[in-house]
Amino acid sequence: MSTDTPHETPPLPQTLRQRMRLALTYSAPVAMGYYPAGLAFGVLMAAAGLPAWLALALSLILYSGAAQYASIPLLAGGAGIATLTLNAFVINLRHVFYGLPLLPALPLNRWERAYAVFALTDESFSVLTTLPEHLRRPLFAPVVGLNQFYWCSATLIGVWIGAGVNEHIPHLDFALVCLFVILAYEQYQSKKVLWPCLLALPAFALASALTPQYLLMTAVALCVLGVALRVWLPARRGA
Repeated sequence: MSTDTPHETPPLPQTLRQRMRLALTYSAPVAMGYYPAGLAFGVLMAAAGLPAWLALALSLILYSGAAQYASIPLLAGGAGIATLTLNAFVINLRHVFYGLPLLPALPLNRWERAYAVFALTDESFSVLTTLPEHLRRPLFAPVVGLNQFYWCSATLIGVWIGAGVNEHIPHLDFALVCLFVILAYEQYQSKKVLWPCLLALPAFALASALTPQYLLMTAVALCVLGVALRVWLPARRGA
């Protein structure tokens, strides 16, 4: 029996079965976060009086936890397509920045590549960037596919449980915040680099004070500016 763990370096998988087995091993921490967060999303959709098919459609097509949570009051209030689209675009704009480091690892098959680009989330990025480099390409599509499966199945469970759970367990949407905290900790344990966390905290605080209506977009922009300055200033001093 194999004793591979995420802390070891397994050989390059040769078959689909081996790829899926490794992807299941590495994506297991995401499943433990996605099921509570996805279940909470399904429950909140039911509590807002929105249909089950719409909850599943959002998890299949939009597939962005933060954007999906933000869309619930908009959908319940009868917001138009333009408002919903702008909301999703602003919240998911950060994907452009963190997707760039994984471009060399994208699958060669065009269908796998297209799906991998669509389904790359914060959590999948966290898993893939902590993988050994030789495993990133073969596990890219299986990891993001399993993560979306976790999220969609959790959504259906939440809708099935129904709106009553929200009355007994308030603030279910905080599950997504907890997941991000866990992933940030895992990233730190893997990379041992603290400055991104120290940059994110004041960026969030400043964005909260300046533009609370566009909190995420402003915080991401400030973080991007901070990263750019951290790279540019030492390079200029050495020029």
